[in-house]
Amino acid sequence: MNKSNTTNNKPSFRHAQRNDVPLILKFIKDLADYEGLLDEVIADEATLEEWIFNREKAEVIFAMEGDTEVGFALFFHNFSTFLGRAGIYLEDLYVMPEYRGKGYGKALLSKLAQIALERGCGRLEWWCLDSNTPSIDFYLSLNAEPMDEWTVYRIAGDTLTELAGK
Repeated sequence: MNKSNTTNNKPSFRHAQRNDVPLILKFIKDLADYEGLLDEVIADEATLEEWIFNREKAEVIFAMEGDTEVGFALFFHNFSTFLGRAGIYLEDLYVMPEYRGKGYGKALLSKLAQIALERGCGRLEWWCLDSNTPSIDFYLSLNAEPMDEWTVYRIAGDTLTELAGK
């Protein structure tokens, strides 16, 4: 069992296991609710289990306070042709409201940076809603560089099916 190290106030971490799928979905929904996007969540436990654990397309780490999961990061590898190596893309970072301001968000990003370096990755990146000013301020405090010159494009749903010629 992972316990926080109370001597130096550093949280502990653990990688998600298959039996954590309900907790992963809860954190995803809590994050979506925080962002005002809860109605867009269609993921369910079976889908998450398939893609995270069966197909191994994403990973999850939890920040722990004692035996309690207080936050999570869901991430996966991407690839930079310019760097010629993989990177880590952070899809979701969430800390429960009652644990915010205690360093868990920074600790999760630090842990992801460690994982990226251990795996030889060239970068760690993520998107953030323009309206999420508390998170933007937090990321800027870590010297994260906003990529303002890039625009995200997305094809999904019926448009994806149409483009695929189906």
